[in-house]
Amino acid sequence: MEGPQNMPNTKNPQIDVELAKCLITSQFPQWQHLPIKAVAQSGWDNRTFHLGNEMVMRLPSKEEYAPQILKEFQWLPMLARGLLIQITTPLALGQPCKEYPWHWSINQWIDGETTSIERVKDLNQFAIQLAQFLQEFQKNDSTEGPIAGAHNFYRGGPLATYDREMSTAIPLIQNEKDKHLAEQLWKDATSSFWQDRPVWVHGDIAVGNLLVKHGELCAVIDFGQLAIGDPACDLAIAWNFFTGESRDTFRTAICLDRHTWVRALGWTFWKTLCWPVKGTDAERIIQDVLVEYQIHYSTF
Repeated sequence: MEGPQNMPNTKNPQIDVELAKCLITSQFPQWQHLPIKAVAQSGWDNRTFHLGNEMVMRLPSKEEYAPQILKEFQWLPMLARGLLIQITTPLALGQPCKEYPWHWSINQWIDGETTSIERVKDLNQFAIQLAQFLQEFQKNDSTEGPIAGAHNFYRGGPLATYDREMSTAIPLIQNEKDKHLAEQLWKDATSSFWQDRPVWVHGDIAVGNLLVKHGELCAVIDFGQLAIGDPACDLAIAWNFFTGESRDTFRTAICLDRHTWVRALGWTFWKTLCWPVKGTDAERIIQDVLVEYQIHYSTF
């Protein structure tokens, strides 16, 4: 009889190559002969593994990320049909079992490198390509799509969801002028709402989810925050990656109204102030956001 010390921890399972091999052997034996190895740059929400040379396994790391798998499996095949840029392509859906408690997926492996300034051939052209992708993505039929909410951490939903976090974070800003400007920005960003039909949002347009090949955008991956709602949340990359001329190029190419851009500033400010990503120049991003708001959007 299997003792408690030998039972798998299904609440916080150890996600490693051995587990991946076990899942493939039990659920997809036709692929059990393929080598499995961890992807070099695995995401936070999911652990990913190469399955041979043409597929990748995607296993949620925690229960709160588990709904992402079913959402991607349901919607991405439909969304891909309206896009020129390649996106994640689900191939098979893994089922919960005693070794692993949640759904997991097998996707097509996309050849490309994670985006960086050094890997992009022309930032202005890259800005145009990304803007065109987002426009195409937003034009997909959003009927019956998943409305932004807890399942995607409210990306595409109302910014006011984060009022409590910001009411704690903004008072900690030491520079009084910046603090006052931050208060006005947040008030302005939370006072308007997307007036059109809900559109598809990726929810995490960041360099780690954009792939380049030969210096150009070739794919967009990781749609775990997928939902329909306000596209402002997908514009934070204007400050997280682009600067100067390339930022202006991106803004002109995507062509959205003033209020949407103010909410985009709000999204960027909230995420950078409250959840700064390791390795990013958070202080520079915050200053860029405040300066841009003051120059172009503030009425104070």
